[in-house]
Amino acid sequence: MNFGGKRFSPQPPERGSFPLDHLGECKEFKEIFMSCLKESKFDSSLCREHSMDYLKCRMDRQLMTKEPLQKLGFKDLVDDKSAEPHRQTDT
Repeated sequence: MNFGGKRFSPQPPERGSFPLDHLGECKEFKEIFMSCLKESKFDSSLCREHSMDYLKCRMDRQLMTKEPLQKLGFKDLVDDKSAEPHRQTDT
């Protein structure tokens, strides 16, 4: 029964909203990040690499929209990693 004649029309979540990780696909990354936060007395600037890894996991598993890491505030970390020389393994 619909009182008032208004229909409910679902809307997509606002940007920045994403599904919960019900299956624990990124739980390991989250736990590492949370441990880092606790060890650093919640100074998130010391845990940025772990934060980036967690967000990459979520994007890889389609738990959030893929965005360039530079756009998410990790430009310096992405640039640093791409500037590192590639190591060759001896075979």
